[in-house]
Amino acid sequence: MDALSVRLSLPDGGLSGAGRDAAPAQRPDLRKSLPMRYQPGAQPNQSLIDGIATLQALASSPEPVGCREIARQLGLDPTKVNRLLKTLTYLGIARQTANRKYTAGSGMHVLAAQSLFASGLINRALPTLESLRRFGHTVALGVLWNDSVSYLFHAPPGLEVSRGLGRIGLLPASTSGIGIVLLAELDDAEVSAIYEGKEIPRFPQGIAQLLDKLAEVRALGYARIHVDDERNFDVVAVSTGEPAHAGLALSGWIPEGATAPLVEALRAAAKEIG
Repeated sequence: MDALSVRLSLPDGGLSGAGRDAAPAQRPDLRKSLPMRYQPGAQPNQSLIDGIATLQALASSPEPVGCREIARQLGLDPTKVNRLLKTLTYLGIARQTANRKYTAGSGMHVLAAQSLFASGLINRALPTLESLRRFGHTVALGVLWNDSVSYLFHAPPGLEVSRGLGRIGLLPASTSGIGIVLLAELDDAEVSAIYEGKEIPRFPQGIAQLLDKLAEVRALGYARIHVDDERNFDVVAVSTGEPAHAGLALSGWIPEGATAPLVEALRAAAKEIG
C-alpha cells in the first residue's frame, strides 16, 4: 500500500478518514457511484445495476421514501422504479408503509447480517479495533465502493464499542482518509474511470489533483490528512488485506512526530485483521 499528506478544510460534521461527528458533508450520487470500473470480460446488466441502485437508495434513506423520490434521485423512469420496488417488496427486502412509501424490509437486514457473518471481517476486527482505542483517538474501519466509503466501525473516545458499529453511512471517498488510502490501491486508469464526468469533493482541480495526491500516498504507504477547520484534527490511515479490501484510521490531534508510531500500530492491526 502507499501514501499522502494533504490538507483539507471540511464543513461542520464532515469526515476525513476516522473523522469526528456522524453528519456527512456530502451525500454521494447513488446511481453515478454504482456502475463499476471497467474490467476486461465484464458483461454488466443494466437492469441489475438499476435494481441495485434502487436497493441502495432505499437502504441509505433515513426514513421511508416514495417511488417518485427514488426515481428523481436516480434519474430513472418512475414506472421502472415502481416495478423494482414492488419486486423488492415481494422478496421481503423492502417493505411498504401505511402511507405507501418504502423502507427496508426484514430481508435487507438478513442480507446485511449474512454478509457480515460470511466475510468474518467484523468478528476479526473488533478486538483489534478495541485495542487501538488505547491511543485516545477516534478509531474507524471502512470499505471502498467505487467513489464512496462505508464506515463499518467508527468510535470516538468514550463511545461504547457496540455503538461504533454501523454508525455512519456512505461518504464520498475523496473526503475520507480511508477512502484516499484505498483509492491509492487502484491504478490511475481505474480511479479516472470511477470519477469520469464527476466533480471530486475536496479536489477542486479535478482528477489530476487527486491522482497527484494518490501518488504521494503510494510513496509513503499510508495517508495522513490534516483537517484545517475550527476542530483542527488529523487522520492517519492504512489499508488492510491482500489485496486491500478495507481501511483502518485513527483521528484526533496527532502531531507530526506521533505519526510513525501510529502508522506502526495501524499496520500491526491491519495484519491481525487480514
